[in-house]
Amino acid sequence: MDSIEFILSPNFDPRPDGAAPELIVIHAISLPPERFGGPGVEQLFTNRLDPAEHPYYAQIHTLRVSAHYFIRRTGETLCFVPPELRAWHAGVSSWRGRERCNDFSIGIELEGCDTLPFEPVQYEALAGLLADLCTRFPIAGVAGHSDIAPGRKTDPGPWFSWGRLSALLVAADHAQVARLVTLEGAAAPGDDGLLRWPFPVTGRPA
Repeated sequence: MDSIEFILSPNFDPRPDGAAPELIVIHAISLPPERFGGPGVEQLFTNRLDPAEHPYYAQIHTLRVSAHYFIRRTGETLCFVPPELRAWHAGVSSWRGRERCNDFSIGIELEGCDTLPFEPVQYEALAGLLADLCTRFPIAGVAGHSDIAPGRKTDPGPWFSWGRLSALLVAADHAQVARLVTLEGAAAPGDDGLLRWPFPVTGRPA
């Protein structure tokens, strides 16, 4: 994809021998929490977060983490780690009985949080990126961070519409990719019901 800006993170390493990306993990992040548009995420992924800038930063500035891609609220897409390499995004995780998801996954962070909807342009950028990655790698599934680390992580959160993402892929003639999105029981294409376990029914957005 020509519109992607590359900013190399130091937080990566080679994948294990013989490991190829088979899973794409969708995350959500905002720094400071629930505030958008600033440099915090880029600073976190490049180890330049200033602990004096915000109280929350004092808690996390020593973390050494990264994702392969970050999609801002504007749809602007940044690449911090080439997908051929291992980014440090999933943490303790398991998918279809396989642990250490970083070994075989690609992490995509959306600028967002658990309490607000995502922007339409973010879904469009994400759909295009998924379609591109699925042509380059043997991707077998697309999951949320909460799916691979249930009880520990909640992102991309209850306001992320898996149905909207799937519908965009189908409309762009990427039905095969859409099936990877819906394989784990996400909302059907066109269904804007947003919740997906582990969120309780009582937490369903109005």
